[in-house]
Amino acid sequence: MLDLGWSELLLIGIVALIVVGPKDLPVLFRNVGRFVGKAKGMAREFSRAMEQAADDAGVKDAANSFKSAASYKDMGLDSVKDAAKSFTDWNPDAEARGMDEKRADAARKIHDATARKAQTRQDAEAKAAADAASADAPASPAPAPASTSGDRE
Repeated sequence: MLDLGWSELLLIGIVALIVVGPKDLPVLFRNVGRFVGKAKGMAREFSRAMEQAADDAGVKDAANSFKSAASYKDMGLDSVKDAAKSFTDWNPDAEARGMDEKRADAARKIHDATARKAQTRQDAEAKAAADAASADAPASPAPAPASTSGDRE
């Protein structure tokens, strides 16, 4: 709405005092207050009417069906998430004992890069889910996959 600070209100009051005069100033402020109250009431009434029309049209039902259709559990992606977690918990040093040092170092680098990517994606999914929950809007199934060209060493 209007963003008026104390300095702007003081300036408006001084100008109103000069233009209207001290005798008629309380009447002016009373009328302005009534006008603002009526405007807020009309805005509230309009908002209620629009929400009622949206409810009658079934917008909330459609939003709930989109939200349930976009659920990663319904799509079977929870098993993918579990697999990513098991890969994050994987320790390459335990399997690298039989490898030579160069291969073990390469495996460690690949694992670290993949674990960073998986954690970044999980963080992005959690943030998107939190944003969707706070906005009460349908959640997107998953963010777009990130490019993997910069992680190879």
